Amino acid sequence: MRFVIVTGMSGAGKSTALKMLEDVGYFCVDNLPVPLIPKMADLLRVPGTEINKAALGVDIRSGQNFRELEKVLDELDITGLRYEILFLESSDNVLVKRYKETRRFHPLSGSDSRVDQGIQRERGQLKFLKKRADYLIDTSHMLTRELKAELNKIFVQNKEYKNLYISVLSFGFKYGIPNDADLVFDVRFLPNPYYIEELRSKSGNDREVREYVMNNDKAEEFLEKLVDMVEFLIPNYIVEGKTQLVIGIGCTGGKHRSVTLANELFEQLKDTDVYGIRIEHRDIEKDAITKAR
Repeated sequence: MRFVIVTGMSGAGKSTALKMLEDVGYFCVDNLPVPLIPKMADLLRVPGTEINKAALGVDIRSGQNFRELEKVLDELDITGLRYEILFLESSDNVLVKRYKETRRFHPLSGSDSRVDQGIQRERGQLKFLKKRADYLIDTSHMLTRELKAELNKIFVQNKEYKNLYISVLSFGFKYGIPNDADLVFDVRFLPNPYYIEELRSKSGNDREVREYVMNNDKAEEFLEKLVDMVEFLIPNYIVEGKTQLVIGIGCTGGKHRSVTLANELFEQLKDTDVYGIRIEHRDIEKDAITKAR
């Protein structure tokens, strides 16, 4: 019997997680009143039951009863019921943006206060759950399909999960350094394909640009040192409990050199089950948009 409690910040992807688990055969219940959780657990332990995988969505929508959840979990521990807690997290800025896009009120902000105030109240109430979580996934930079892939690793393939998700992000300095970048590397010291007429309209995703950027000793040495440093940092970040690592690689416009080096770093790091990883090219199309205006 596998019993998963899905929880976390409102807007971080709990509904997506429950839907994915349902699609792979989990019996799912969302927003069950907290006092009924022990009864559900008892039903799951009945000999001969056809349910061998269940997921329960729990969050602050439970209202006053939510305060009883810690006591209920302690009682489940005493009875010996094994359960896993999946906690979905996201940054404040991303959560505010998601609420604005959907034009919904935060459950703890109501109609008379700001979304960010509701988010801070929710963080306080969920603090004990986050500490008890078996799996902590930060969805700030994740696409829906990327979240589903991570959940598939944990709950279908049963791979060991270390809770760290890496975003390799290329960007252009003239459009600003990413606010959420943990590590920032400047590759403007490399030869710039922009000044080569036949390469100007292409990007670091094109073979010709990649070959131009990487066809010198400086680029190869930089990549080697960068990979070595990141591979040193990753296990230390995991031990520290870090869940989200954003590695920013910047050039002038975010189209040629940074894209090339970001792709190269991603290729070096992607073949692992120790952490999740994605790549994003933030500014790759901005030059074309600016010129079109």
